[in-house]
Amino acid sequence: MKFKSLKFVLFLFVIVAVFVACEEEDDPIQNEFVEEDRTEQQAKDKDSILNYLNSHYYNSEFFETGTNHNIEDIVITELTEGEDVPAGHTLLIEDVVTKTTTYVDVEYEYYYLLLNQGGGEAPAFTDKVRVRYEGFFVDGGDTFDQVSTPIDLDLYGIAFGTGAITGWQRIMPEFNTATNFTIGNDNIVTYDNYGLGVMFVPSGLGYFSFPRTGIPVYSNLIFKFELLQTEVNDHDGDGIPSYIEDYDGSLDPFDDNTDDDAAPDYIDLDDDGDGVFTINELLPTTYVVDTNMGETEPELGDNEYELNREEDGGIITIETVTLVDTNDNGIFDHLDEEVTTNYNEDEDEG
Repeated sequence: MKFKSLKFVLFLFVIVAVFVACEEEDDPIQNEFVEEDRTEQQAKDKDSILNYLNSHYYNSEFFETGTNHNIEDIVITELTEGEDVPAGHTLLIEDVVTKTTTYVDVEYEYYYLLLNQGGGEAPAFTDKVRVRYEGFFVDGGDTFDQVSTPIDLDLYGIAFGTGAITGWQRIMPEFNTATNFTIGNDNIVTYDNYGLGVMFVPSGLGYFSFPRTGIPVYSNLIFKFELLQTEVNDHDGDGIPSYIEDYDGSLDPFDDNTDDDAAPDYIDLDDDGDGVFTINELLPTTYVVDTNMGETEPELGDNEYELNREEDGGIITIETVTLVDTNDNGIFDHLDEEVTTNYNEDEDEG
């Protein structure tokens, strides 16, 4: 069912792409739009964000103790002419972390304020995250989006241009999720020691020249956020986490396509196009852990990933898959069209 659903989604994506292409061709007004050069726009965006960071301060002292502050506690204030930064506050430029990344052949500078690291695990750039956030503009400071109740977001989607903006994909992995959570009698979930921060994103790592409702083109964006939970994404269900299928390390799995077909590897059921599904070219293993007997979960080996798990009466059943290279040529079987071993063949025939 998962395979059929994915094919249907991809089919819809193609149909939408064709429709949009036709719509743009028939609309002479859209054809008149000339996109800004990314390198030149990045220089403008950098100046704008640095000006903001040098002219705004936040209530730094408030976050020196405790780990469960929230986005409403973050107060950013503009420094008026002739004013000194008040005691207990700090200019943003003095506390932000500065990072660079290359995206569509342009080097971008982006910034984030780390108010609490979080005690859980860090998401990969392709994973799903549960967050609360508020988004507002560098220019003007108006809020364009706000989420009070935690929502789940895919940092990377099933097609190019879907999922969260690139800035989120770069910054969220710098934080950790909550250490744990509790569910109260009213079914309200309370999170403990979660990642808390503020990100400052240039338009090139945001929506750039693609306007969204309430967000003009070339908008530099600020997000206050709480990173609560994360879940590993395996977009095509082949057993390999999507971040692993970014084989060239570009932080963009859309450009990894082993068999050069219509689908990049992270959404391809048969990565090497040899007629054997990727999931069947991975070595399966099942572990049964009886916690009632004091048994502990196994430590997974190199290139081994959890596929499924079930817990019943203290007994945990874990199914994993391992990437293998049976002919020792330096290419995993699922990426080697010369190897067609199906490790699930007997099961499939049954």
